[in-house]
Amino acid sequence: MEIDKELIEKTTKCKKSFGCLNNDQHILCKVEHCVSNKVHFVKCSDNFCPYRMSFGYSDVCNCPMRKEIFNKYKI
Repeated sequence: MEIDKELIEKTTKCKKSFGCLNNDQHILCKVEHCVSNKVHFVKCSDNFCPYRMSFGYSDVCNCPMRKEIFNKYKI
């Protein structure tokens, strides 16, 4: 995957050392629904992710890297 270096630098809260880029299996939170490529509802395996935000009974991802990967590659 190719991700803009500027975007990587904006992802300052990542506690997983960019595992989404470094792992061949691309282990990520699963995007269940996306609205206009801006709001990404996810099923997240990591309850302590600083980019995860509860929204009702769902979780929203605010990770710039995760959102870009989904928007660009639909992963």
